[in-house]
Amino acid sequence: MDVVPLAVDALLDDPGTRIVVCCGSGGVGKTTTAAALGVRAAERGRRVVVLTIDPARRLAQSMGLNELDNTPRRVEGVDGSAGGELSAMMLDMKRTFDEVVLAHTDAARARAILENPFYQALSAGFAGTQEYMAMEKLGQLRARGEWDLIVVDTPPSRSALDFLDAPKRLGSFLDGRFIKLLMAPAKVGGRGALKFLNAGMSMVTGVLNKVVGTQLLGDVQTFVAAMDTMFGGFRKRADATYRLLQAPGTAFLVVASPERDALREAAYFVERLAADEMPLAGLVLNRVHGTGAPQLSAERALAAAEALEEPFGAEDPGAEGPGPEAAGDPDAGGQETDGVAGLPGGSAGGGRQAGVSGSPARSPELLAAGMLRLHAERMQVMARERRTRDRFVAVHPEVPVVEVAALPGDVHDLDGLRTVGARLGGV
Repeated sequence: MDVVPLAVDALLDDPGTRIVVCCGSGGVGKTTTAAALGVRAAERGRRVVVLTIDPARRLAQSMGLNELDNTPRRVEGVDGSAGGELSAMMLDMKRTFDEVVLAHTDAARARAILENPFYQALSAGFAGTQEYMAMEKLGQLRARGEWDLIVVDTPPSRSALDFLDAPKRLGSFLDGRFIKLLMAPAKVGGRGALKFLNAGMSMVTGVLNKVVGTQLLGDVQTFVAAMDTMFGGFRKRADATYRLLQAPGTAFLVVASPERDALREAAYFVERLAADEMPLAGLVLNRVHGTGAPQLSAERALAAAEALEEPFGAEDPGAEGPGPEAAGDPDAGGQETDGVAGLPGGSAGGGRQAGVSGSPARSPELLAAGMLRLHAERMQVMARERRTRDRFVAVHPEVPVVEVAALPGDVHDLDGLRTVGARLGGV
């Protein structure tokens, strides 16, 4: 099936591209892809910062940094001969929230907010806070103007797009009846008016005290009163960042592996981005498997293996393996990539491994038969991956795709990131 190619290098080289957002389900190499894009763009002359929201520490390790925090750190070892440079950081949700409070209110009110128990709980892990603070940090980085390109690595799973909903959720929260009720005493002028309002609210607050507790309700009321003047700024900045994500200078890359579940999630991301009018650059199909002998089909490899094993008898462990009918069906058995013989993390399965790594007494014929069976399984994986990819392309033929060949091991340094970047660029 014809696939529209994704020109990653052209995207990175375009000075009009200012933000690249990598999204996708967990375990598909999204963090590595974001880091590799940052390294490649920097070594092609862009001033880049990579912002990761994923709690995993692999990004720091692969860039040779001891740790990442809320401050962009320069990555050493990147070739800057083309004029580029690379920085990286990891979102610290609470620290970002603290910075917003300190930057947008006076010292006395900021202290009251930062010391408030409800605020401390909210900033440390309240549902949705991370996504909103990601919007805040992205807006801060863009406003600083120090980098040509910002690469954002989003959290795994469908919640990766929750930050798109942050402005809407925030507005609904601030405009909700409960918040308006808590804000009412702070908005009423005069002790007489406040006394009148408190009399009218006594029954309501009495019920709330029983439900959430007197201390918690008091903390929430104090927090809301202190934050009152900041609410409009939160909404305004979030809306501005949302518009920035919709702007032509932003590009979304959906990252997936060539497996059915991952591409099903990728289809969800593509449809969601289209519904929100976000600019989709394309799909990165990561960890695609290949072979050095594509002309040797699985069927021919299995037939040759059986011919080599025949003199040793069918009971020989090296003769076990998938039959020709399995080789002809790329989806047979529904096996996962990591469980396939000869692949990283896999085993030959059953007794086939003995045909490759058994005792020294094994004959060359059995060793060759074992290798042929490994090749047959690799060809089956490749066929299944192609079929899975083609199903996605049939539904979304307009989405450009770049396939990144699987590496023999994990990426743990800049050289590994350069290799991934080169494959993203089609080299």
